[in-house]
Amino acid sequence: MSTKVAVIYYSATGSVHALAQAVADGAASAGSEVRLRRVAELAPDSTIDQNPPWRRHADATASIAEASVDDLAWADAFAFGTPTRFGAPAAQLKHFLDQTSELWRKGGLADKPVTAFTSAFNRHGGNEATILSLANVFYHWGALIVPPGFTDPTVYAAGGNPYGTSAVTGPTGDGTDTAALEAARYQGRRLARIATRLLAGTHVTAGNAPATEAGTTLQTA
Repeated sequence: MSTKVAVIYYSATGSVHALAQAVADGAASAGSEVRLRRVAELAPDSTIDQNPPWRRHADATASIAEASVDDLAWADAFAFGTPTRFGAPAAQLKHFLDQTSELWRKGGLADKPVTAFTSAFNRHGGNEATILSLANVFYHWGALIVPPGFTDPTVYAAGGNPYGTSAVTGPTGDGTDTAALEAARYQGRRLARIATRLLAGTHVTAGNAPATEAGTTLQTA
C-alpha cells in the first residue's frame, strides 16, 4: 500500500504553484500517491483582473481541483504552500486551515507528517516567519513537523532555509528558479519517505488504541 500525500497550496501568480508541483513530483518519485490541490480563491475577479499575471495564473490553473478537508482525512501526510503575506500565510490558505476544526476534534490530523513551503518577493520578505507561523497550526493538530533541515545539498543550493523550501521571486518576477524547485522536490521525497517509515511502524497518540506490551499506544493509519 502506497503512502498518500496531499499537497495543498495557494498561489496568486504562480511561484508557489511551481513549488507545489515540484513537491508533488518529489513525493510521487518516492512511490506515494499524491493529490495536488489548490485552495479556493477569496479575492474578487475585479481585483484579480487588475493584475495580469494573477489573472493568467488563475485561468491557467482553473482545472486543478480545489482542496477540501476530505483531502486531509484521505492523506497520510501533508505539504502546505503559501506566498508570504507580511510574514504570515495568505488569507486563502488560512481560510482553508480554519475549516479543519471538526477533523481536528476527531483526531484525524494527529500523528501525520506535515511540511511547508513558501515564496516571497525579497529574500528577507518573511519566508521563514511564514513557515514558522504555519507550524503553530501543526502543533495544535498534533501533527509531526518534517522540515528539510540541512539534510541535502539541494537545501544549501536553494539558499539554506532549514524550515522549508522558500523561493525568492525578485523584482523581475521571472518565476521560481531551478535550485528552489530541486529543493522542493527533495522536500516532497523526504516527506513521503518519512511517512512511509511511520506507516510501516507505529503512530503514537494516547487514547486512540489499546497499549502494546511495550507500553506504547498505537493509532492505525
